[in-house]
Amino acid sequence: MYSYEDRLRAVQLYIKLGRRIGLTIRQLGYPTKNALKTWYREYEQSHELRAGYTRPARFSQEQKVRAVEHYLEHGRCIAATIKSLGYPCRSLLSAWLQELHPRPTRVVGRSQELAPEAKHSAVIAFCTRPASAQAVADEVGVSRGSLYKWKNQLLGHDAPASMKRKQGAPASSDRADLEQQLETLRQDIRRLQLEKDLLKKANELLKNGHRGAAPSQWTETPGYLH
Repeated sequence: MYSYEDRLRAVQLYIKLGRRIGLTIRQLGYPTKNALKTWYREYEQSHELRAGYTRPARFSQEQKVRAVEHYLEHGRCIAATIKSLGYPCRSLLSAWLQELHPRPTRVVGRSQELAPEAKHSAVIAFCTRPASAQAVADEVGVSRGSLYKWKNQLLGHDAPASMKRKQGAPASSDRADLEQQLETLRQDIRRLQLEKDLLKKANELLKNGHRGAAPSQWTETPGYLH
């Protein structure tokens, strides 16, 4: 059960965002659509929410701080942070970042250089994506153009930007399971090949006396990587 403060915060944000349920839940990491609708109806009728029992926090403050610090110190990649720590979900970590480390106000004409590890992770996710390029860009927190630019810089223009899956006739349950396993193997192979290509490219740059790309090629507007 959510605390009074949690419910009130959700309702107020819901109203502020123009009663957009999906956006509200993504920003907070909670609750369900039905719960938010119920809370809003109650608030709309009485302009108040009834008191309730405080729901025990699933994660401690120390865990929240640790997750945010890991994100900031290891390439600003949400997926890598969750994989390393084993918690939380993407939406919850995004909410913690907004709470403990809000995005700075953008300064026109200036941008922040992102860690190479973060770009590598983004390129691998981009090239092995099961969804659209825009969906990946939204998850990472950058534009589609940035993903294509990084892919071209790190892998070259000839490298494919996605894995094309052949469409066939509907399969039986067993066959569908096997095809899913095969698709997973294909993605793993593709990911390993991309990591190999990235290392090869970096090695070539070192051999040619280039310690890194020009700063203007490696900058991007600040954003949380997903």
